[in-house]
Amino acid sequence: MVRLLVIVLLAFFLYRVVRRALGSISAPRREPDGVIDEMVQDPQCKTYIPKRDARRKVIDGAEHYFCSRECEEKFIAESKED
Repeated sequence: MVRLLVIVLLAFFLYRVVRRALGSISAPRREPDGVIDEMVQDPQCKTYIPKRDARRKVIDGAEHYFCSRECEEKFIAESKED
């Protein structure tokens, strides 16, 4: 009976260790308050990117988020043509 109890406890301990190791690999990035980062869309290439990684630019009073400097420059050039 004691042997069975030891085996069950070892199996539970091993399960917890494996679960914690695998959970930390695939967990999404979270802010300190537990909120997952907000996604924003680049108006030029339509790519979604995390808001904290985006390049922010205010153009004609409107706030835009870009995935790269190239998309930002293309968007500004196209908006000046209009």
